[in-house]
Amino acid sequence: MTGVTTSRTPSRARSEPRPAYQCDACGHQPPKWLGRCPECNEWGSIIESTLTGPVVSGRVVSSRMPSEPARPIKTISAAPAKAVPSGVTELDRVLGGGLVPGAVVLLAGEPGVGKSTLLLDVAQQWAAGTSTPSLVVSGEESVSQVRLRAERLGALHDNLYLASESDLGAVLGHLDAVKPGLLIIDSVQTISAPGTEGVPGGVTQVRAVTAALVSIAKERGVATVLVGHVTKDGSVAGPRVLEHLVDVVLHFEGDKHSSLRLVRGVKNRYGPADEVGCFEMHETGIVSLADPSGLFLTRYNEPVPGTCVTVAMEGRRAMVTEVQALIGAQVQGSPRRTVSGLDSARLAMVLAVLQRRMEKIKLHDREVFAATVGGIRVTEPSADLAMALAVASGALNLAMAPHLVAIGEVGLTGEVRRVGAIGRRLAEAARLGFRFALVPPGYGTGEGDSPPKGMRVVEVGDLQTAVQWAARASAE
Repeated sequence: MTGVTTSRTPSRARSEPRPAYQCDACGHQPPKWLGRCPECNEWGSIIESTLTGPVVSGRVVSSRMPSEPARPIKTISAAPAKAVPSGVTELDRVLGGGLVPGAVVLLAGEPGVGKSTLLLDVAQQWAAGTSTPSLVVSGEESVSQVRLRAERLGALHDNLYLASESDLGAVLGHLDAVKPGLLIIDSVQTISAPGTEGVPGGVTQVRAVTAALVSIAKERGVATVLVGHVTKDGSVAGPRVLEHLVDVVLHFEGDKHSSLRLVRGVKNRYGPADEVGCFEMHETGIVSLADPSGLFLTRYNEPVPGTCVTVAMEGRRAMVTEVQALIGAQVQGSPRRTVSGLDSARLAMVLAVLQRRMEKIKLHDREVFAATVGGIRVTEPSADLAMALAVASGALNLAMAPHLVAIGEVGLTGEVRRVGAIGRRLAEAARLGFRFALVPPGYGTGEGDSPPKGMRVVEVGDLQTAVQWAARASAE
Protein backbone atom coordinates (compact mmCIF):
# COMPACT_ATOMS: atom_id res chain seq x y z
CA MET A 1 0.00 0.00 0.00
CA THR A 2 1.50 3.25 -1.11
CA GLY A 3 2.04 5.86 1.52
CA VAL A 4 -0.55 8.57 1.48
CA THR A 5 -0.04 11.73 3.41
CA THR A 6 -3.21 13.15 4.85
CA SER A 7 -3.40 16.69 6.09
CA ARG A 8 -5.22 16.99 9.37
CA THR A 9 -6.89 20.26 10.09
CA PRO A 10 -5.37 21.73 13.27
CA SER A 11 -7.74 21.97 16.16
CA ARG A 12 -9.43 25.33 16.29
CA ALA A 13 -9.64 25.20 20.05
CA ARG A 14 -5.86 25.34 20.45
CA SER A 15 -4.81 28.93 19.81
CA GLU A 16 -6.79 30.14 16.84
CA PRO A 17 -9.31 32.90 17.61
CA ARG A 18 -12.84 31.63 17.68
CA PRO A 19 -16.04 33.65 17.34
CA ALA A 20 -18.17 33.83 20.45
CA TYR A 21 -21.42 35.52 21.34
CA GLN A 22 -22.41 37.26 24.54
CA CYS A 23 -25.48 39.10 25.76
CA ASP A 24 -24.64 42.73 26.42
CA ALA A 25 -27.41 42.94 29.04
CA CYS A 26 -26.95 39.91 31.28
CA GLY A 27 -23.66 38.30 30.19
CA HIS A 28 -25.18 35.03 28.92
CA GLN A 29 -23.06 33.28 26.24
CA PRO A 30 -25.19 31.38 23.74
CA PRO A 31 -23.48 28.99 21.31
CA LYS A 32 -24.61 31.01 18.31
CA TRP A 33 -26.03 34.40 17.45
CA LEU A 34 -29.68 34.91 18.41
CA GLY A 35 -31.99 37.83 17.94
CA ARG A 36 -33.27 37.50 21.49
CA CYS A 37 -31.32 36.48 24.57
CA PRO A 38 -32.81 33.27 26.04
CA GLU A 39 -31.69 34.27 29.55
CA CYS A 40 -33.03 37.83 29.97
CA ASN A 41 -35.34 38.00 26.88
CA GLU A 42 -33.73 41.22 25.60
CA TRP A 43 -33.93 41.82 21.85
CA GLY A 44 -30.81 42.74 19.89
CA SER A 45 -28.46 42.34 22.87
CA ILE A 46 -26.35 39.44 21.50
CA ILE A 47 -23.00 40.76 20.30
CA GLU A 48 -20.07 38.95 18.71
CA SER A 49 -16.69 38.93 20.41
CA THR A 50 -13.45 37.10 19.83
CA LEU A 51 -11.97 34.73 22.39
CA THR A 52 -8.34 33.73 22.05
CA GLY A 53 -6.40 31.05 23.80
CA PRO A 54 -7.25 27.46 24.59
CA VAL A 55 -10.74 26.48 25.51
CA VAL A 56 -9.57 24.18 28.29
CA SER A 57 -6.40 25.02 30.14
CA GLY A 58 -4.33 22.06 31.26
CA ARG A 59 -1.91 24.06 33.37
CA VAL A 60 -1.22 23.00 36.90
CA VAL A 61 -1.13 25.86 39.39
CA SER A 62 1.95 25.60 41.57
CA SER A 63 2.22 27.00 45.07
CA ARG A 64 4.10 30.24 45.74
CA MET A 65 5.03 32.38 48.69
CA PRO A 66 2.01 34.49 49.79
CA SER A 67 2.39 38.23 50.08
CA GLU A 68 1.31 38.11 53.73
CA PRO A 69 1.31 35.03 55.94
CA ALA A 70 -1.83 33.83 57.64
CA ARG A 71 -2.13 34.94 61.26
CA PRO A 72 -4.23 33.84 64.23
CA ILE A 73 -7.49 35.72 64.29
CA LYS A 74 -6.88 37.09 67.80
CA THR A 75 -3.75 38.89 66.63
CA ILE A 76 -5.56 40.80 63.87
CA SER A 77 -6.81 44.31 64.67
CA ALA A 78 -10.31 45.34 63.62
CA ALA A 79 -9.54 49.07 63.90
CA PRO A 80 -8.87 49.61 60.16
CA ALA A 81 -12.36 48.30 59.39
CA LYS A 82 -14.14 50.58 61.85
CA ALA A 83 -16.99 52.53 60.25
CA VAL A 84 -16.64 56.29 59.84
CA PRO A 85 -19.94 58.25 60.13
CA SER A 86 -20.86 59.88 56.85
CA GLY A 87 -22.75 62.72 58.53
CA VAL A 88 -26.13 61.62 57.10
CA THR A 89 -27.81 59.87 60.03
CA GLU A 90 -30.35 57.79 58.11
CA LEU A 91 -27.72 56.53 55.66
CA ASP A 92 -25.44 55.63 58.57
CA ARG A 93 -28.35 53.71 60.09
CA VAL A 94 -28.64 51.54 56.98
CA LEU A 95 -24.88 51.10 56.63
CA GLY A 96 -24.51 49.97 60.23
CA GLY A 97 -22.76 53.06 61.59
CA GLY A 98 -21.10 54.64 58.58
CA LEU A 99 -18.76 54.02 55.68
CA VAL A 100 -15.95 51.51 56.25
CA PRO A 101 -12.58 52.52 54.73
CA GLY A 102 -11.97 50.33 51.71
CA ALA A 103 -15.60 49.27 51.44
CA VAL A 104 -17.45 49.56 48.13
CA VAL A 105 -21.13 50.51 48.24
CA LEU A 106 -23.48 50.11 45.28
CA LEU A 107 -26.47 52.51 45.39
CA ALA A 108 -29.11 51.70 42.78
CA GLY A 109 -32.33 53.51 42.00
CA GLU A 110 -34.63 54.74 39.27
CA PRO A 111 -33.79 57.89 37.31
CA GLY A 112 -34.80 61.09 39.08
CA VAL A 113 -35.34 59.53 42.50
CA GLY A 114 -32.54 61.60 44.06
CA LYS A 115 -29.40 59.44 44.09
CA SER A 116 -27.05 62.20 42.98
CA THR A 117 -28.64 64.68 45.39
CA LEU A 118 -28.22 62.34 48.34
CA LEU A 119 -24.61 61.46 47.53
CA LEU A 120 -23.64 65.09 46.98
CA ASP A 121 -24.89 65.79 50.49
CA VAL A 122 -22.91 62.79 51.75
CA ALA A 123 -19.76 64.09 50.05
CA GLN A 124 -20.21 67.53 51.62
CA GLN A 125 -20.81 66.08 55.08
CA TRP A 126 -17.74 63.85 54.73
CA ALA A 127 -15.56 66.78 53.62
CA ALA A 128 -16.75 68.90 56.54
CA GLY A 129 -16.60 66.19 59.21
CA THR A 130 -13.40 64.28 58.41
CA SER A 131 -9.78 65.13 57.80
CA THR A 132 -9.74 63.66 54.29
CA PRO A 133 -11.29 65.15 51.16
CA SER A 134 -14.13 63.65 49.16
CA LEU A 135 -14.13 63.25 45.39
CA VAL A 136 -17.24 63.09 43.21
CA VAL A 137 -16.66 61.81 39.68
CA SER A 138 -19.62 62.34 37.38
CA GLY A 139 -19.80 60.57 34.06
CA GLU A 140 -23.22 61.96 33.22
CA GLU A 141 -22.89 65.69 34.01
CA SER A 142 -20.28 68.38 33.69
CA VAL A 143 -18.65 69.88 36.77
CA SER A 144 -20.60 73.11 36.18
CA GLN A 145 -23.89 71.27 36.30
CA VAL A 146 -22.89 69.51 39.52
CA ARG A 147 -21.79 72.87 40.95
CA LEU A 148 -25.25 74.34 40.30
CA ARG A 149 -26.86 71.51 42.26
CA ALA A 150 -24.31 71.92 45.04
CA GLU A 151 -25.18 75.61 45.36
CA ARG A 152 -28.86 74.78 45.67
CA LEU A 153 -28.11 72.20 48.36
CA GLY A 154 -25.54 74.32 50.15
CA ALA A 155 -22.95 71.59 49.57
CA LEU A 156 -19.90 73.81 49.02
CA HIS A 157 -16.72 72.94 50.90
CA ASP A 158 -13.03 73.33 50.22
CA ASN A 159 -12.41 69.60 50.69
CA LEU A 160 -15.12 68.59 48.21
CA TYR A 161 -13.64 67.92 44.76
CA LEU A 162 -15.53 67.46 41.50
CA ALA A 163 -14.46 65.83 38.26
CA SER A 164 -16.24 64.86 35.07
CA GLU A 165 -14.68 61.75 33.56
CA SER A 166 -15.78 58.66 31.67
CA ASP A 167 -12.38 56.95 31.41
CA LEU A 168 -11.19 54.65 34.18
CA GLY A 169 -7.56 55.70 33.75
CA ALA A 170 -8.49 59.35 34.27
CA VAL A 171 -10.46 58.43 37.39
CA LEU A 172 -7.40 56.68 38.82
CA GLY A 173 -5.36 59.77 37.98
CA HIS A 174 -7.75 61.93 40.03
CA LEU A 175 -7.39 59.47 42.89
CA ASP A 176 -3.60 59.89 42.81
CA ALA A 177 -3.89 63.68 42.76
CA VAL A 178 -6.65 64.25 45.36
CA LYS A 179 -6.05 61.24 47.66
CA PRO A 180 -9.65 61.28 48.94
CA GLY A 181 -11.11 59.34 51.83
CA LEU A 182 -14.44 59.05 49.99
CA LEU A 183 -14.89 58.40 46.27
CA ILE A 184 -18.30 58.67 44.58
CA ILE A 185 -18.74 57.42 40.99
CA ASP A 186 -21.93 58.64 39.31
CA SER A 187 -22.49 56.28 37.64
CA VAL A 188 -20.51 53.07 37.14
CA GLN A 189 -22.30 52.40 33.83
CA THR A 190 -20.77 55.54 32.30
CA ILE A 191 -17.13 54.63 33.02
CA SER A 192 -15.18 52.67 30.43
CA ALA A 193 -12.05 50.58 30.94
CA PRO A 194 -9.42 50.87 28.18
CA GLY A 195 -8.56 47.59 26.50
CA THR A 196 -11.83 45.94 27.50
CA GLU A 197 -14.34 44.85 24.88
CA GLY A 198 -17.89 46.15 24.79
CA VAL A 199 -19.54 49.52 25.00
CA PRO A 200 -19.71 51.58 28.23
CA GLY A 201 -22.53 50.22 30.36
CA GLY A 202 -22.28 46.73 28.87
CA VAL A 203 -21.71 43.62 30.90
CA THR A 204 -18.00 43.29 30.16
CA GLN A 205 -17.23 46.96 30.77
CA VAL A 206 -19.23 47.21 34.00
CA ARG A 207 -17.59 44.07 35.36
CA ALA A 208 -14.08 45.28 34.52
CA VAL A 209 -14.62 48.80 35.90
CA THR A 210 -16.16 47.54 39.13
CA ALA A 211 -13.44 44.97 39.68
CA ALA A 212 -10.74 47.63 39.18
CA LEU A 213 -12.43 50.09 41.55
CA VAL A 214 -12.91 47.41 44.20
CA SER A 215 -9.23 46.49 43.97
CA ILE A 216 -8.12 50.13 44.28
CA ALA A 217 -10.51 50.77 47.19
CA LYS A 218 -9.18 47.78 49.13
CA GLU A 219 -5.56 48.66 48.38
CA ARG A 220 -5.77 52.33 49.38
CA GLY A 221 -8.51 52.15 52.02
CA VAL A 222 -10.84 54.53 50.18
CA ALA A 223 -14.56 54.30 50.94
CA THR A 224 -16.21 54.09 47.53
CA VAL A 225 -19.84 54.59 46.52
CA LEU A 226 -20.94 53.50 43.05
CA VAL A 227 -24.21 54.73 41.58
CA GLY A 228 -25.92 52.00 39.58
CA HIS A 229 -28.73 52.12 37.08
CA VAL A 230 -31.74 49.83 37.34
CA THR A 231 -33.68 47.91 34.72
CA LYS A 232 -37.37 48.32 34.04
CA ASP A 233 -38.20 45.61 36.58
CA GLY A 234 -36.28 47.41 39.33
CA SER A 235 -33.18 45.19 39.55
CA VAL A 236 -29.61 46.48 39.29
CA ALA A 237 -28.52 46.83 35.68
CA GLY A 238 -25.50 44.83 34.59
CA PRO A 239 -24.26 41.36 35.43
CA ARG A 240 -25.37 39.68 38.64
CA VAL A 241 -21.73 39.33 39.62
CA LEU A 242 -21.70 43.11 40.14
CA GLU A 243 -23.62 42.69 43.41
CA HIS A 244 -21.18 39.98 44.51
CA LEU A 245 -18.13 42.16 43.91
CA VAL A 246 -19.22 45.03 46.15
CA ASP A 247 -19.54 44.96 49.94
CA VAL A 248 -22.87 46.77 50.33
CA VAL A 249 -25.90 46.97 48.02
CA LEU A 250 -28.50 49.66 48.69
CA HIS A 251 -31.72 50.38 46.82
CA PHE A 252 -32.99 53.97 46.71
CA GLU A 253 -36.77 53.89 46.38
CA GLY A 254 -39.47 56.51 46.13
CA ASP A 255 -42.47 57.69 44.18
CA LYS A 256 -41.89 60.76 42.03
CA HIS A 257 -45.24 62.13 43.20
CA SER A 258 -44.31 61.77 46.88
CA SER A 259 -41.60 63.44 48.94
CA LEU A 260 -40.80 60.20 50.80
CA ARG A 261 -37.60 58.37 49.88
CA LEU A 262 -36.38 55.06 51.32
CA VAL A 263 -32.87 53.63 51.27
CA ARG A 264 -33.21 49.89 51.73
CA GLY A 265 -30.28 47.62 52.53
CA VAL A 266 -30.11 44.48 50.38
CA LYS A 267 -26.59 43.29 51.19
CA ASN A 268 -24.23 44.48 53.90
CA ARG A 269 -21.01 42.78 54.96
CA TYR A 270 -20.50 45.21 57.85
CA GLY A 271 -23.95 45.47 59.38
CA PRO A 272 -27.61 44.42 59.17
CA ALA A 273 -28.97 43.81 55.69
CA ASP A 274 -32.61 44.59 56.52
CA GLU A 275 -32.40 48.20 57.69
CA VAL A 276 -34.31 51.06 56.06
CA GLY A 277 -33.46 54.75 56.06
CA CYS A 278 -36.15 57.40 55.54
CA PHE A 279 -35.62 60.70 53.76
CA GLU A 280 -37.82 63.56 52.62
CA MET A 281 -37.16 65.37 49.36
CA HIS A 282 -37.45 69.16 49.35
CA GLU A 283 -36.70 71.83 46.77
CA THR A 284 -33.55 72.65 48.67
CA GLY A 285 -32.35 69.06 48.99
CA ILE A 286 -32.97 65.87 50.87
CA VAL A 287 -33.17 65.55 54.66
CA SER A 288 -33.18 62.58 57.01
CA LEU A 289 -36.39 61.58 58.76
CA ALA A 290 -35.64 60.14 62.17
CA ASP A 291 -39.38 59.87 62.98
CA PRO A 292 -41.31 59.29 59.73
CA SER A 293 -44.50 57.83 61.26
CA GLY A 294 -46.28 61.19 61.21
CA LEU A 295 -46.14 61.22 57.40
CA PHE A 296 -48.41 58.20 57.16
CA LEU A 297 -51.25 59.42 59.37
CA THR A 298 -54.13 61.81 58.80
CA ARG A 299 -55.47 63.96 61.60
CA TYR A 300 -59.27 64.27 61.58
CA ASN A 301 -61.43 66.66 63.57
CA GLU A 302 -64.06 63.92 63.76
CA PRO A 303 -63.74 60.14 63.22
CA VAL A 304 -64.30 59.16 59.58
CA PRO A 305 -65.58 55.76 58.38
CA GLY A 306 -63.28 53.75 56.14
CA THR A 307 -60.00 54.24 58.00
CA CYS A 308 -57.91 52.07 60.31
CA VAL A 309 -54.33 52.35 61.59
CA THR A 310 -51.74 49.58 61.60
CA VAL A 311 -48.01 49.33 62.30
CA ALA A 312 -45.84 48.11 59.42
CA MET A 313 -42.24 46.96 59.68
CA GLU A 314 -39.75 48.45 57.23
CA GLY A 315 -36.67 46.41 57.98
CA ARG A 316 -36.20 46.78 61.73
CA ARG A 317 -38.17 50.02 61.91
CA ALA A 318 -41.81 50.15 62.99
CA MET A 319 -43.94 52.69 61.13
CA VAL A 320 -47.49 53.60 62.11
CA THR A 321 -49.48 53.66 58.89
CA GLU A 322 -53.07 54.55 58.09
CA VAL A 323 -55.08 52.37 55.71
CA GLN A 324 -58.07 53.93 53.96
CA ALA A 325 -60.91 52.19 52.12
CA LEU A 326 -63.78 53.56 50.08
CA ILE A 327 -66.83 51.49 49.13
CA GLY A 328 -68.22 52.68 45.82
CA ALA A 329 -71.65 52.38 44.25
CA GLN A 330 -73.23 49.19 42.98
CA VAL A 331 -72.25 48.31 39.42
CA GLN A 332 -73.24 45.72 36.88
CA GLY A 333 -70.68 43.08 35.94
CA SER A 334 -67.28 42.98 37.59
CA PRO A 335 -66.68 45.84 40.05
CA ARG A 336 -63.29 47.49 40.28
CA ARG A 337 -60.81 46.75 43.07
CA THR A 338 -58.17 49.47 43.03
CA VAL A 339 -55.23 49.73 45.45
CA SER A 340 -52.45 52.23 46.05
CA GLY A 341 -49.58 51.24 48.31
CA LEU A 342 -51.16 47.87 49.15
CA ASP A 343 -51.01 44.37 47.70
CA SER A 344 -53.95 43.86 45.35
CA ALA A 345 -53.91 40.08 45.89
CA ARG A 346 -54.20 40.48 49.67
CA LEU A 347 -57.03 42.98 49.27
CA ALA A 348 -58.93 40.51 47.08
CA MET A 349 -58.45 37.81 49.71
CA VAL A 350 -59.62 40.10 52.53
CA LEU A 351 -62.72 41.08 50.56
CA ALA A 352 -63.56 37.42 49.96
CA VAL A 353 -63.19 36.64 53.68
CA LEU A 354 -65.37 39.60 54.66
CA GLN A 355 -68.02 38.61 52.13
CA ARG A 356 -68.06 35.05 53.42
CA ARG A 357 -67.68 35.54 57.19
CA MET A 358 -69.61 38.80 57.78
CA GLU A 359 -73.31 38.52 57.00
CA LYS A 360 -73.94 42.27 56.99
CA ILE A 361 -71.18 43.07 54.52
CA LYS A 362 -72.00 42.53 50.82
CA LEU A 363 -69.23 43.50 48.45
CA HIS A 364 -69.72 41.31 45.39
CA ASP A 365 -71.29 44.14 43.37
CA ARG A 366 -69.55 47.14 44.98
CA GLU A 367 -66.44 48.94 43.86
CA VAL A 368 -63.67 48.97 46.50
CA PHE A 369 -60.75 51.38 46.65
CA ALA A 370 -57.97 50.97 49.23
CA ALA A 371 -54.82 53.02 49.80
CA THR A 372 -52.17 53.97 52.31
CA VAL A 373 -51.40 57.52 53.41
CA GLY A 374 -48.15 59.30 52.62
CA GLY A 375 -46.92 57.16 49.72
CA ILE A 376 -45.62 54.25 51.79
CA ARG A 377 -46.03 50.76 50.35
CA VAL A 378 -47.23 48.05 52.75
CA THR A 379 -47.32 44.49 51.42
CA GLU A 380 -46.71 42.42 54.55
CA PRO A 381 -49.56 40.26 55.93
CA SER A 382 -49.67 42.18 59.22
CA ALA A 383 -51.75 44.87 57.51
CA ASP A 384 -54.58 42.41 56.69
CA LEU A 385 -56.55 43.12 59.87
CA ALA A 386 -56.36 46.90 59.44
CA MET A 387 -57.34 46.52 55.78
CA ALA A 388 -60.34 44.37 56.73
CA LEU A 389 -61.45 46.77 59.45
CA ALA A 390 -61.13 49.75 57.11
CA VAL A 391 -63.31 48.01 54.50
CA ALA A 392 -65.82 46.91 57.15
CA SER A 393 -65.87 50.45 58.54
CA GLY A 394 -66.67 51.87 55.13
CA ALA A 395 -69.26 49.21 54.33
CA LEU A 396 -71.04 49.56 57.69
CA ASN A 397 -70.55 53.36 57.85
CA LEU A 398 -68.93 52.87 61.25
CA ALA A 399 -66.09 55.23 62.18
CA MET A 400 -63.19 53.59 63.97
CA ALA A 401 -61.82 55.09 67.16
CA PRO A 402 -58.93 57.48 66.45
CA HIS A 403 -56.85 55.83 69.19
CA LEU A 404 -57.27 52.28 67.76
CA VAL A 405 -54.50 50.29 66.04
CA ALA A 406 -54.94 46.83 64.48
CA ILE A 407 -52.15 44.32 63.77
CA GLY A 408 -52.54 40.80 62.38
CA GLU A 409 -52.78 38.51 59.38
CA VAL A 410 -56.21 37.31 58.24
CA GLY A 411 -56.60 33.71 57.07
CA LEU A 412 -59.13 32.34 54.61
CA THR A 413 -61.26 30.93 57.43
CA GLY A 414 -61.45 34.35 59.05
CA GLU A 415 -58.92 33.62 61.81
CA VAL A 416 -56.41 36.26 62.88
CA ARG A 417 -52.85 34.94 62.80
CA ARG A 418 -49.87 36.15 64.73
CA VAL A 419 -47.12 38.18 63.05
CA GLY A 420 -43.61 39.07 64.11
CA ALA A 421 -42.28 41.99 66.17
CA ILE A 422 -45.63 42.74 67.84
CA GLY A 423 -43.94 44.20 70.90
CA ARG A 424 -41.94 46.64 68.81
CA ARG A 425 -45.03 47.61 66.83
CA LEU A 426 -47.10 48.26 69.96
CA ALA A 427 -44.30 50.31 71.53
CA GLU A 428 -44.22 52.58 68.46
CA ALA A 429 -48.02 52.95 68.47
CA ALA A 430 -48.05 53.77 72.20
CA ARG A 431 -45.34 56.39 71.66
CA LEU A 432 -47.61 58.17 69.19
CA GLY A 433 -50.57 58.16 71.60
CA PHE A 434 -52.60 55.11 70.54
CA ARG A 435 -54.38 53.62 73.57
CA PHE A 436 -56.23 50.56 72.17
CA ALA A 437 -54.75 47.71 70.12
CA LEU A 438 -56.21 44.61 68.49
CA VAL A 439 -53.64 41.82 68.14
CA PRO A 440 -53.69 38.09 67.27
CA PRO A 441 -54.00 35.41 69.98
CA GLY A 442 -50.80 34.42 71.71
CA TYR A 443 -49.57 37.88 72.58
CA GLY A 444 -48.52 37.95 76.22
CA THR A 445 -47.38 34.33 76.31
CA GLY A 446 -43.78 35.18 75.55
CA GLU A 447 -41.25 36.74 77.84
CA GLY A 448 -41.40 40.54 77.81
CA ASP A 449 -44.80 40.66 76.10
CA SER A 450 -46.38 42.99 78.64
CA PRO A 451 -48.43 45.79 77.02
CA PRO A 452 -46.92 49.26 76.81
CA LYS A 453 -47.89 51.66 79.57
CA GLY A 454 -51.23 53.34 78.94
CA MET A 455 -52.30 50.94 76.17
CA ARG A 456 -55.04 48.34 76.32
CA VAL A 457 -54.25 45.27 74.22
CA VAL A 458 -57.06 42.88 73.22
CA GLU A 459 -56.43 39.54 71.55
CA VAL A 460 -58.93 38.71 68.79
CA GLY A 461 -59.14 35.23 67.33
CA ASP A 462 -61.24 35.91 64.26
CA LEU A 463 -62.37 38.74 62.04
CA GLN A 464 -65.90 38.97 63.43
CA THR A 465 -64.58 39.40 66.98
CA ALA A 466 -62.19 42.09 65.75
CA VAL A 467 -65.04 44.07 64.16
CA GLN A 468 -67.05 43.82 67.40
CA TRP A 469 -64.16 45.07 69.52
CA ALA A 470 -63.45 47.87 67.04
CA ALA A 471 -67.08 48.99 67.25
CA ARG A 472 -66.92 48.86 71.05
CA ALA A 473 -63.74 50.93 71.08
CA SER A 474 -65.31 53.58 68.87
CA ALA A 475 -68.20 53.89 71.30
CA GLU A 476 -65.92 54.48 74.28
